[in-house]
Amino acid sequence: MIRFVVVVMCSLVLIGGRTARSADLKGSRPNIILVMTDDQGKGELSCLGNTYLPTPHLDRLHSQSLRFTDFHVSPTCSPTRSAIMSGRHEFQNGVTHTILERERMALGTQTLPSALQQAGYQTGIFGKWHLGDEEEYQPNHRGFGEAFIHGAGGIGQAYECSCADYPPNQSNKYFDCVLRHNDTLVQTKGFCTDVFFQAALGWIKKQHDNQQPFFAYIVTNAPHGPMIAPQSSKQPFLDAGYDEETAARFGMITNIDDNMGVLMSKLTQWNMDENTLLIFMTDNGQSQRQGKLNGKKIALFSGNLREGKGSPHEGGTRVPAFWRWTGRLPAGVDTDALTAHIDLFPTFCDLTNAQLPENHQVTGRSMLPLLANPDASWADRYLFTHKGRWEKGSNPHDAKYNGCAVRNERYRMVNNSMLFDIQADPQEKNNLFDQLPDVVQEMQHAYDQWWMQSVPLMVNENVPNSPIRPNWVLYEKQSRQQGIPEWKPDPL
Repeated sequence: MIRFVVVVMCSLVLIGGRTARSADLKGSRPNIILVMTDDQGKGELSCLGNTYLPTPHLDRLHSQSLRFTDFHVSPTCSPTRSAIMSGRHEFQNGVTHTILERERMALGTQTLPSALQQAGYQTGIFGKWHLGDEEEYQPNHRGFGEAFIHGAGGIGQAYECSCADYPPNQSNKYFDCVLRHNDTLVQTKGFCTDVFFQAALGWIKKQHDNQQPFFAYIVTNAPHGPMIAPQSSKQPFLDAGYDEETAARFGMITNIDDNMGVLMSKLTQWNMDENTLLIFMTDNGQSQRQGKLNGKKIALFSGNLREGKGSPHEGGTRVPAFWRWTGRLPAGVDTDALTAHIDLFPTFCDLTNAQLPENHQVTGRSMLPLLANPDASWADRYLFTHKGRWEKGSNPHDAKYNGCAVRNERYRMVNNSMLFDIQADPQEKNNLFDQLPDVVQEMQHAYDQWWMQSVPLMVNENVPNSPIRPNWVLYEKQSRQQGIPEWKPDPL
């Protein structure tokens, strides 16, 4: 890949092109809204090539954004969230699974919202946390001043360990959920995605009215299974001949798109576009890759990537990343620099004047040069992927090469047995492992070093499963003592 670097006395910000100048972004202290959906693949947006799933509002955001076209996350839910919160690989925070106490982000981890709080930002999370259900792991204790969340890894989930959502949600998934609002469980009304956006918008307006800079983390449970959507959202797909599950998945994404439209409309109405960075991304690859149309099985569009959620291939980790900041970032411009979720922490610190933690290694790098100039020089590096999820209590070293990948700007090595030239072969069809031994050897060496550094930090591997489900205990206690009050949204 060839990059052209232009050296000037100030940063470049490119509005609708690649020539306009702007002031330096460092320390500019925008509001930051990070929207991340659950299990939505890169192919599930019409602006990225899907021909049967309209997403007009996200398409509009895409047209207004700087787009990171080679942006990567982890293959599953908790790992990605842990990497965003810490700026380093999830294994280095003890997160190697999504259940069995292995989704708990190590208490010694210094978090992104904590750094932003110390820089004078208000911080709020709305939706899915999934980094530990025990009290000490709750987001209120990890840097969020406002938390409006469901439990476990999905609304209504329950496992034979601590990872379990509130009891009423077991039979009443996605509609009229019981959620945790800071320290109190509340009864909500309506579809979960609508409720999360409504709560976030009320909180955002309050910060705006009080002239407080803020970080809003809107993390939808949708379109994670089970596939349940408002009837109005899924009906057009049922009418088109899709089966119930596929129509409901498309309906969940349609509903997300509608809520993104409301969010963007409100930001404009409140005159916030020019001081707010709005980011849209997803947490891993596409979870559903087949459906039915008129009774026949069909492959769902996956963005022309190999495999999906839970895979070490491109389809497991390569996701959309749209960054919009009106008047400060380019609109409708792509950058193909190799970027990742671990880069958000240092980038946000640069933007807000927050300090990176002194005793916590952040392995991501600031994306500020790319925000100022999408063609900026961006040194090559290695990104490491491992799906984790080996049997609890087993030796992690036995799973070292099972579900792993090493990625640099050009190549992706998978499971220590496959090598693909991603620039020439983005669908990973031609295995070059035996043909390029020097590339393989360099990637193996880098991976071995990373693995040896990471294994000692996997602090949850031998932790016994909790004898209780903390969210169930909390629900039963509050039900006895004060009941579950109805949640009343703030006016917009």
